[in-house]
Amino acid sequence: MSHFRPVTDYFAVSGQLSPIDVAAARAEGFTLIIDNRPDGEAPGQATAGEIAAAAEQEGLAFRHIPVVGLPPPGSEESAAVSEAIAESGGKTLAYCRTGTRSIALWALGELAAGQKSRDELLRIAADAGYDLAGVLPH
Repeated sequence: MSHFRPVTDYFAVSGQLSPIDVAAARAEGFTLIIDNRPDGEAPGQATAGEIAAAAEQEGLAFRHIPVVGLPPPGSEESAAVSEAIAESGGKTLAYCRTGTRSIALWALGELAAGQKSRDELLRIAADAGYDLAGVLPH
């Protein structure tokens, strides 16, 4: 049983991954892993390099798009996440400490592109267990 939280059919979020989790991600059909956590944020966390190596070994694409705190609307990081997802053409798993930054980056990208309304994004996030009311602009 995975600890990956589905957000849409093509996107899920998670807290910190270990290299072992990468094999589980591949088994669940993910083709891209996005790391939204800066290296060294917490003692003992796997580094981006360790997760990238595990992803390569499993045949998965990997992107490191670190963010400290919650991203502002229109951030370069949310645009980079949107671009990576669009380029992947498959299922994406994004992670940070709890998944909150990752789902916020995705939602801000969807909102900026006009893909979904604020209300729809709030509902989708709530269904995944996240409250983005303070993150998404009105």
